[in-house]
Amino acid sequence: MTVLERYAEIEAKMAKAAAEAAREDGGAELVAVSKTFGPEDILPVIEAGHRVFGENRVQEAEGKWPGLREKFPGIELHLIGPLQSNKAADAVALFDVIETIDREKIARALKAEMDKQGRQLTCYVQVNTGLEPQKAGIAPADTARFVAFCRSELGLAVEGLMCIPPADENPGPHFALLRKLARESDVAKLSMGMSGDFETAIGFGATSVRVGSAIFGSR
Repeated sequence: MTVLERYAEIEAKMAKAAAEAAREDGGAELVAVSKTFGPEDILPVIEAGHRVFGENRVQEAEGKWPGLREKFPGIELHLIGPLQSNKAADAVALFDVIETIDREKIARALKAEMDKQGRQLTCYVQVNTGLEPQKAGIAPADTARFVAFCRSELGLAVEGLMCIPPADENPGPHFALLRKLARESDVAKLSMGMSGDFETAIGFGATSVRVGSAIFGSR
C-alpha cells in the first residue's frame, strides 16, 4: 500500500470507530506522527489536504517543518515527545501545541518563553496512567492539582490531557482513567490512542489520536 492508501484507510477506520461509539462530536482529529520521516515522505499526506502533524523531537522538527510551512500554510504542529527546558525557546517558536507538559520546571520554562516570544500555545498535560518509572508524565492523583497550577499560577492554556498506556496492558482502562481525570480537571481534550489502539481510544472519547507507522510505514 502507498502512504496515501494507508492514510485513507486510517481515516475510514476512525470514522467507523466514531460511528460505532455513537460519537455526536464527529469523532477524533488525526495527528499524523511524522517523526523520523523526511519531507518527501510527508509531502503526499500534506498534498492530500492533511494539516495536523506530530513530532517527538524539537531538533528533528526544526530540520524539516519551516520549509514545508512556507509552501503549505495552515499546518498545525504538535510536540508529542519529551521536552527539556533548554529546548523550550525552540519549541515555542516552532510548535503550536505542546502535549507533554509533565512537571513544574517545564511549565515555567514554556510560560517564560511564550511571554518572551508573544506566542500563546495550546497545552496538554501528560499523565503517566500506568505509573511506569521509565515513562514521563504526572501521576494520576496529581493531575487535577497540576492542571490548576498551570492555569491559575502560570496562566497556561491547558486544554487537554495526553497519555501513553503501558505497551503490555489493555489500553481501555487507561483511556477510561484519562477521561475521568479530564472531567475532574475541567479539560475538554483527550490525546490518546496510537497506531495499534486508536480505534479503542475513539470509543473512550479521544479528541485526537496520534498515528504514525500505520500511515507512513515502519521506521
